[in-house]
Amino acid sequence: MSLEPGKVEIRDLRESDLATVIALVELLEDAPDWPPEIYAALLQPGAARPRIVLVAGDTRSGEVLGFVVAGLLPPEAELESIAVAPSVQRRGIGRRLLASLVTRLRTSGILQLHLEVRASNQTALRFYSAQNFNQTGVRPRYYTDPEEDAVLMTLRLA
Repeated sequence: MSLEPGKVEIRDLRESDLATVIALVELLEDAPDWPPEIYAALLQPGAARPRIVLVAGDTRSGEVLGFVVAGLLPPEAELESIAVAPSVQRRGIGRRLLASLVTRLRTSGILQLHLEVRASNQTALRFYSAQNFNQTGVRPRYYTDPEEDAVLMTLRLA
């Protein structure tokens, strides 16, 4: 797929996006294996844990190219998931999703964004480091299947 920089919009998740988001997750080995009900719950107002969910959409086709989910625990937030379609990875979509999320978090008064990532996921670790996240710790044996440590990272927003 060929993308022009102005042909991708970052916007809030819509109900019509859910099937595509779920299909995208199934393509990606490192995406969280959440059941479809969890994705549907992202659209429910008044959830116990408020979230910001953004998608990157192709303005011509309407296709969802990626998404990001952050849970809010003011004055902090947790990056729960970020995913980009394999056909458009390494084209700046993940960076644009994260930048849009950070802007929204700052306007919501969030001071820090936390995440955890598999220690073996060097691509993600390089991406987050390039976006100014700093390693803050390790959770031994946090992940299962296979068992693996989680690297904890934080981005200071203020």
